[in-house]
Amino acid sequence: MVGAFILTLYLTCQSGNMLIISLIYRDLRLHTPMYFFLSNLSFLDICYTSVTLPKLLAMVINGRGISFEECLAQCHFVLSFQSTEYLLLTVMAYDRFVAICRPLHYLLVMNNNICVALSLFSWIIIHFFTVPITVLISTLKFCSSCEIDHFYCDVMPLLQLSCSDITRIQVVIFTAAVLLGIPCFFLTLTSYIFIIRNIINIRSSKGRSKAFSTCSSHLTIVTLLYLVLFSLYLRPPSETFLDDGKVISLLNVAVIPMLNPIIYSLRNKDVKQALKKVMR
Repeated sequence: MVGAFILTLYLTCQSGNMLIISLIYRDLRLHTPMYFFLSNLSFLDICYTSVTLPKLLAMVINGRGISFEECLAQCHFVLSFQSTEYLLLTVMAYDRFVAICRPLHYLLVMNNNICVALSLFSWIIIHFFTVPITVLISTLKFCSSCEIDHFYCDVMPLLQLSCSDITRIQVVIFTAAVLLGIPCFFLTLTSYIFIIRNIINIRSSKGRSKAFSTCSSHLTIVTLLYLVLFSLYLRPPSETFLDDGKVISLLNVAVIPMLNPIIYSLRNKDVKQALKKVMR
């Protein structure tokens, strides 16, 4: 039963995100910066779920654990893909800011070269932080137990399990949060403050509705992801922390990537029109 649930989550996520990528590739009307970044996000969600759910399904079926080398690799890719997602969402927020607040300069600012550069930056820069974290985790010692109390290898459960000094890892994680995490949050927040202020100043209700519809899907995903992030890492420790963390982590690695294509297809007129065209 559990295996069927995991398999359903995985296949739904993969098929939904592959559909989004296919629609953007096939329909020339979707060859814009916003959908270019959306296809990046869908591909990222495909990779994100592929490093966690298939291994979890194999462990449920076979009853076997995960080796330390596999755990280390999984931890690295989960951390990398998770961090890249926040960078991509920040870039998408900036794209929506330019589109709504600077519409006359949109094609000039968000040209093909800039879009590719921002995408490559989101995919590459994060490894300068995740590789040192992975290398430091590989040096940890686990004295009392080698059983991680989680359904995939995440940084925090590994650090809680270790009996080594984790000060250096904490410093690197804190540095990554200061240099990347906090700026991403405030850049996204600032973009939407300007976007909402600009939408409010639009006189016609039709114009306000049209402007808001171009960013409502992205705003929904951003809100969900940051709520998950704050719930995981900015909550006081308690006896149920790990159990609650597993539920929230499942939302992060499986449910939200599955919801991304649904939210964008249901709340986006261009995607719905492209889908109807393919269905016909």
